[in-house]
Amino acid sequence: MANQEYLNLLKQGVEVWNQWRQEQPDVIPDLSRTDLRRARLVIADLSHADLSEASLILAHLDNADLSEANLSGADLRGADLRFAKLNRAKLRLADLRFAKLYGTRLISADLSEAELDGAKLNSAYLKGALGITSEELEKQAKSLQDATMPDGSKHS
Repeated sequence: MANQEYLNLLKQGVEVWNQWRQEQPDVIPDLSRTDLRRARLVIADLSHADLSEASLILAHLDNADLSEANLSGADLRGADLRFAKLNRAKLRLADLRFAKLYGTRLISADLSEAELDGAKLNSAYLKGALGITSEELEKQAKSLQDATMPDGSKHS
C-alpha cells in the first residue's frame, strides 16, 4: 500500500516532489494502488517508483521520468505520456488503452499482457521492449507512424 508521506509530497506539486527526489535519490517511493486519476505530473521524476495497480486514468505524465518504475497492473487509460521516459519500466498487465505515447521511450520496457488498444505510439521508441511483438503492436495500437519497433525496425 502507498506511503501517505509520498502522496502528501506529490500533492504539493511536481517542483516540490522533484526537489525531494533529488535530495533522496536512494528512496523508492511506494505509490502502489493510489488514485492519481487526472493528476498533473508533467516532468515528474517517478523513476524507480512503485506505481503498481495505481489508477492513472487521464493523468498528465508528459515528459515524466518513469524509467524502471513498476507500473504492473496500473490503469493508464487515456493518460498523456508524450515524450515520457519508460525505459526498463514494468508495464505487465497495464491498461494503456487510448493512451498518448507520442515520442515515448520504452526501451526494454516489459509490456507483457499490456492492453494497448487505441494507443497512439507515433515516434515512440520501443527497441528491446519485452512481452510484445511488432505484429501485436500493429494489431492493437491506433497509430505507430515513425515508431521504432521492439525488433529495432522502423514503422512507416
